[in-house]
Amino acid sequence: MEENQVYEKKSLKLFTKKNPDWNKLIKECVCLANRTGGIIEIGIEDDSDYPPANQKIPIKLRNDIQSKIENNTMNVGVEVISQVHNSSEYLKVVVKRNKEAIASTTSGRYFIRVGEECKPLLPDELQRLMEDKSSFTWELKTNLNLDISIYDREKASDFIDSITKSNRVTKFIKDKTFEEILAHYFLIDGNKFTNLGVLWIGKREQRARLSYAPAVQVIKYDSTEKKIRKDSYDDYSLNPQELIQTIWDKTPEFKYFEEISDGIYRKNIYDYDEKVIRELLANCIVHRPYTTRGDIFINIFEDRIEFHNPGLLPIPVTPKNILHESVPRNQHLASLFYALNLMEKEGSGYDKIYEQLLFSGKQLPVVEELEDRVKVTIFKAIIDKDVIRFLNNVSKEFELKTKEKLTLGIIAQHHSLSLTEISDIIGLEEVKVDRDWISGLLEKNILVKKGKTSGMQYLINPKLLKNYKFKGRTNLKTIENHRLKELIREDLSKFPMSNRSDIHERIGKEINTRRVRQILKIMQDENIIKKIGNTSNTVYTLKDIKQK
Repeated sequence: MEENQVYEKKSLKLFTKKNPDWNKLIKECVCLANRTGGIIEIGIEDDSDYPPANQKIPIKLRNDIQSKIENNTMNVGVEVISQVHNSSEYLKVVVKRNKEAIASTTSGRYFIRVGEECKPLLPDELQRLMEDKSSFTWELKTNLNLDISIYDREKASDFIDSITKSNRVTKFIKDKTFEEILAHYFLIDGNKFTNLGVLWIGKREQRARLSYAPAVQVIKYDSTEKKIRKDSYDDYSLNPQELIQTIWDKTPEFKYFEEISDGIYRKNIYDYDEKVIRELLANCIVHRPYTTRGDIFINIFEDRIEFHNPGLLPIPVTPKNILHESVPRNQHLASLFYALNLMEKEGSGYDKIYEQLLFSGKQLPVVEELEDRVKVTIFKAIIDKDVIRFLNNVSKEFELKTKEKLTLGIIAQHHSLSLTEISDIIGLEEVKVDRDWISGLLEKNILVKKGKTSGMQYLINPKLLKNYKFKGRTNLKTIENHRLKELIREDLSKFPMSNRSDIHERIGKEINTRRVRQILKIMQDENIIKKIGNTSNTVYTLKDIKQK
């Protein structure tokens, strides 16, 4: 098993040497406790899934590890368990997630897991994490003291009907009694409704007393961004499932589409894909902090839709890493949404949003974290209709993983990209992008490389483009070096004494910055151009132009 954000492997040698690095183990336990919890297996090497043959764990080590962690951390719950695999021993350190308090070292240091790394919490992040802790326990609170005999019978019947029809719910759960199903999904606790239960099958007046039940405002703007319509869903009569369906049904802009040719057939590309709209709305309801006041706003403009959700992203999720980082703020609500087919599994929702948008020829969503809310913008325009046909043809011929589909879609829209550019779009380290997102496409000969070292570009195999008659938009990203030289020579003949950024702007911003810099250096070495000045004042001119 590979290491990930909830699983670590450590060699036994680290703990049997003269001075074990206890501080590193303690730090990682704090990181996991502040995230979702996790497992650290001691006695398994990084490149292996199992302990070395005939490995024996020193008798005192299990107790030493338990003691070191307990005595050097605050609010960290761990259990150290002895394990055996084929007569080889190892230890499993189970770190429990702390839902109510922030974990730290006894020296007052705070850390959190981000991907596979432990990072210190900054003061402002610490405050946000403290606020998030109360959100994590909101679902299961029973502070309304409502007896389970008082609920909305129609909503309860619809809930049970949806559960029994869901392909994501096992027969074992479907065969439970009514109260057992409610308890399984944490809608009740003993003889009381939880907040989650009130939200889903409570009466309108009960839901209105929650702090804070979701309310949605759908606002339409004209071409001058003047408000022309407002639909409010704030009377607490609808549960989350009904809310999503009603908003979808009653918003006409969600039904508009454009026809494009697909061979001898016609295909409808909707201005705003239903799966994308539903997933984003579900994200607003599931991932908002229910201890924060504020309505959800869906602002519909001529060229875009903005989803505004109160509260900030949970630590350590950021707009840059949202595609692959996930923190279950309302875990039981998310599980219920997944069971009812209202959203994708935790951590895969944005994957599907990206994939759906790319395969519809649309721009990727823009995620922004504002002062008191998160804004997600999706766009109406189709960037390139040929991209839609090409991606659909490739997906029919090749069995691609989600990551490969996203990479292919991103490159198809940009024509070619460097590893750095792909990494920046995805928000992940280059080594992981190269290993998990690109390598499979290279092995299948869907992508090819062009150039060397830092100037290397990834582009779609020209043979594949020819087979599917994909032309794409004209751009200069893959222009040959000799043509790029001539382009720069022509530009400098018209605009001598220009700096690099001005040259780059005029010849084509889509050309990689490193390539422009490299070609300018080559042209200097070949005495075609000369550089005047240094640092920020550097300008270029043709060698044969005399300066006054």
